Amino acid sequence: MKRIAAYLVFLFFALAAWASEFGSALSQNYLSPEERAAGWKLLFNGTNFEGWHNFKLAGIRPGWQIKDGCLVCVDPHNAGDIVTADQYDWFELQLDYNISVAGNSGIMYHVTDAGDHVWATGPEFQLEDNQQAADKIRCGWLYALYQPPIDPKTGRTLDATKPVGEWNHVRLLVSPQKCEHDINGVKYLEYVLGSADFTNRVAHTKFAKMPNFAKSPIGYIALQGDHGSVSFRNIKIRPLPTSP
Repeated sequence: MKRIAAYLVFLFFALAAWASEFGSALSQNYLSPEERAAGWKLLFNGTNFEGWHNFKLAGIRPGWQIKDGCLVCVDPHNAGDIVTADQYDWFELQLDYNISVAGNSGIMYHVTDAGDHVWATGPEFQLEDNQQAADKIRCGWLYALYQPPIDPKTGRTLDATKPVGEWNHVRLLVSPQKCEHDINGVKYLEYVLGSADFTNRVAHTKFAKMPNFAKSPIGYIALQGDHGSVSFRNIKIRPLPTSP
């Protein structure tokens, strides 16, 4: 009888722990009825890797894990970059990220299999710890191409990120008319893919030697997982029409 009682107690706490974790996953990765009506869809369900795989691989390397309803790069030495199962042309993407100390990650879009790396084809929305990361291209910038203006309040380049350990919210708009980068509700910059200005900037970077960089109007969305630990949640996308 004591064994049965002990087993029931164990089962109770195990179920409670599962319910807590499952509830957290649902609460953090959820679309409201209004969002669904507006065409939003979740790219991460909070419980497994459905809809994601490593770039040019079938599965997910063990450096990526699901923890507390979050998609987490726990070991950048054995994670690699992951991409969506589907490809997207024009869209609005929103997500929350939490970067580690000195962490460096990124969101690439219009990624194709034409390159050996995701950044060989897809422009990158940089994510990093702005205080301690070694890379001087800061969070929210379009890697090596565009950065936000000087903030008149500080006299420094605009930085709306929160400290390491806190969640930040990203909005990335990719459309034929313009692309926008926002962090925590603050607009950082905008640009037009394929414009004369965009093409000229590419010509003065390492991407000039990559013939397929930013050439495809459609591709995977990628999350970088080889430069530090980072967590993601509430990853959602809203496809946009191809014309205004």
